[in-house]
Amino acid sequence: MSHPDDLLVGIAAMVESEHSSHMSLTVVVPGAVITGRLAPESLWKQRVAEVLRDSEQLAHFAAAFTPSDGGGEQPQRGDRPTHLHFHVARILQGSIGIPDTGGMYRVALQDVSAWTIGDMGYSDQ
Repeated sequence: MSHPDDLLVGIAAMVESEHSSHMSLTVVVPGAVITGRLAPESLWKQRVAEVLRDSEQLAHFAAAFTPSDGGGEQPQRGDRPTHLHFHVARILQGSIGIPDTGGMYRVALQDVSAWTIGDMGYSDQ
């Protein structure tokens, strides 16, 4: 999608402004269906940095996700979001979700071709 859906941009802006991570969403992007909960960008970056810091081999990359250590500018109030930040998310593949426990994904809003409210999953029953 060359122009992001204004309704989806509005949802992303609400997640950012309310600092809420309770909105569940499923999106279709080229090559993947991603489902999970949205998080504000700052919270998402903080969690990614924590995971990286816990890794002996990847700890130095945590600085890229930490604003005071060069993680880039934080979104200003009134800025339109450009990305969705998923946590506790899975890529739906066949009859399973990858990873089982949920991952951290950053998706460009302009790449979303379809979306729905809610966290999708599969059941064996």
